[in-house]
Amino acid sequence: ILDEMVAAYQNNMVDRQMLLEFLSEQKENREIILTGRNPASELLELADYITEMNKVRHPFDRGVQARKGIEF
Repeated sequence: ILDEMVAAYQNNMVDRQMLLEFLSEQKENREIILTGRNPASELLELADYITEMNKVRHPFDRGVQARKGIEF
């Protein structure tokens, strides 16, 4: 699981070409999960699964601030 890799990719915090090559080479051998919002089209093209999550209800809507161990 590469948590928030999409954001790292979008903000040029990782070598984009290296990541694309890694994902292409590993495609048949293992499951790799990238998380983050608004993935680039080249990442979407490599994906077998694409999931978008939308908030329906959240304690923040009632004024509850982020809690250690829950939201972060």
